[in-house]
Amino acid sequence: MSGGGDWAEQRREAALVHEQRLREKQAGETAVARELIAAFVERARARGVEPEPLQARDYSGNGPYRTGLRGWYVRANRSAAVGEDGLFYVLTVAGGLRARLAGSRPEPSDPPLVLGKGGRDGESIDMRDALARVVPED
Repeated sequence: MSGGGDWAEQRREAALVHEQRLREKQAGETAVARELIAAFVERARARGVEPEPLQARDYSGNGPYRTGLRGWYVRANRSAAVGEDGLFYVLTVAGGLRARLAGSRPEPSDPPLVLGKGGRDGESIDMRDALARVVPED
């Protein structure tokens, strides 16, 4: 009977190690994406590509909702953007009457290296390519 407890403990430890590795990988990807975004913002400013007011949509696709943010859309469907503050925003908000009247400000998110990865629409794009669509690299 003691062998079963050892096996369960080994599985728990293996799961914890796996989870830690996933977190480390995600942190590394986020760091690279942040560097890409910082270079993009610098490039956009140097080339005079002005940020525009960013608008959001609610979870059912209704909108637009004012956000009070300015930046550059990085997805063709305008669901994600880089703010002029250099932060990454997913432009989906709760919506509703209050948000319609007063606007709604999305919180910045950790940027992914691949936009739309795992999404159902099949429209994923590397962050580098999405940023280069807005302001080409040198």
